[in-house]
Amino acid sequence: MEWIKYTIDTTEEAEDDIAYMLNSIGIIGVEIEDLRPVTAEENGGYFGDVVPEMPEDDHRARISFYLKDAESGGEGSVSASYDPGTGPVDVEEPEGTIPEILEKVREGLAEIATYCDIGPGTITEGRTREEDWVNSWKEHFHQFTISGVQIVPSWEEAEETDADITLFLDPGTAFGTGQHESTRLAVEGIRRYLKPGSRVLDIGTGSGILGLVALKSGADFVFGTDLDPNVPAALRENLEKNGIDPGSFAFCAGNIGDDETVQKAALAAGKGGAYDLVAANIIAEILAGITPAVPGLLVEGGIYVTSGILITHRQLVLDAIAAAGLSLIEEIPMGEWESIVAVKA
Repeated sequence: MEWIKYTIDTTEEAEDDIAYMLNSIGIIGVEIEDLRPVTAEENGGYFGDVVPEMPEDDHRARISFYLKDAESGGEGSVSASYDPGTGPVDVEEPEGTIPEILEKVREGLAEIATYCDIGPGTITEGRTREEDWVNSWKEHFHQFTISGVQIVPSWEEAEETDADITLFLDPGTAFGTGQHESTRLAVEGIRRYLKPGSRVLDIGTGSGILGLVALKSGADFVFGTDLDPNVPAALRENLEKNGIDPGSFAFCAGNIGDDETVQKAALAAGKGGAYDLVAANIIAEILAGITPAVPGLLVEGGIYVTSGILITHRQLVLDAIAAAGLSLIEEIPMGEWESIVAVKA
């Protein structure tokens, strides 16, 4: 089935008003593209990998929405919410035909323009097939090696390398490919401090990359937690691709920092109620919030590997580690990011 993609060329200033206007006429899901940097505060609920570096912000924005093409089997007036892994998801039908809906959009833009700079405010049309969403992101993910771990997407043949571990990984709609500095630092920390037979707690599981690396590196068991609803499906697929027993990687959705249900589930799965290594690739503000719970999840001598920390925010994590009674082992910078490793002495 084909979808018609309508894109409004506008400004960052007008983003929220335009999205609200589209929502009010029944277009529920929109895709917003801009170069505005994502702050740590805005990213506060996101576990896993982080956004890549982008060009300088030009304060322009593109807001897109999708309507089914009636001639290719669609209803002709159904909007869609957008998922980067699976494409548009049907929602309630806006009232009217496509021309009527577009006229409402133009009227809404004209009204917003009376009090806000909407830029050009033009609407362009494009077409895409539903299956294009499933495969387009694959163009940007290719195999690479971190700390002796070769990470290969399933649609590529593994190349000859000096890596001692090969991991087949498809991130899908769960983040965490390993290509960002924060994930690289976390992988390197696990490889450096993991002992064979360890039980590992992976906070902010994402695609499962850290837990999978741990299992491939000799861990006996991994327990993962995350807030992202896409994680279980991505994790099941990646375990299967690597021939790993699903029973060796348990998962519980929720925030282990303040959710007693998640904490109890993690403790029940730990070795005598605790873990040999806890890994967390999360922004500094969230790390500071979960760190008070970490000592109760670690065995004596257990290692706490953190990453996802902007160097400018490192003191938040250092203070939380000290307040929790953990002892600092090392800080490892990489670009603008840092990993902090501590031990329960």
